[in-house]
Amino acid sequence: QVRLVESGGGSVQSGGSLRLTCAVSEEIAKPYVMAWFRQAPGKGTEGVASRNSYGTTHYADSVKGRFTISQDYAKNTLYLQMDSLKPEDTATYYCAAARALLLRPLHPGGMDVWGKGTLVTISS
Repeated sequence: QVRLVESGGGSVQSGGSLRLTCAVSEEIAKPYVMAWFRQAPGKGTEGVASRNSYGTTHYADSVKGRFTISQDYAKNTLYLQMDSLKPEDTATYYCAAARALLLRPLHPGGMDVWGKGTLVTISS
């Protein structure tokens, strides 16, 4: 069973940057989708960014131009570079994987494996 472990969360001021890392325990057979989701206190799970095994990426409108998803195949690692952070970005961020291509890669229902999350707090 593939395991996903997130790291890199923390507390920063508005306008700052963070880079989240998701360590993947083993290579996932293609095709697949890797994605980042987040859940703010009292809210539902929101898709943030995804990347499939062909390199196609999708972003939520709320993070376009500020967040970048990338992958290091040699290290089996997924990243989320977050710039120009805002207080509304405060949430627990989760890494997830789907063992197939998805029509809606930012929908949480399509994911097969989830990490335990890392907390990101942005102060104004």
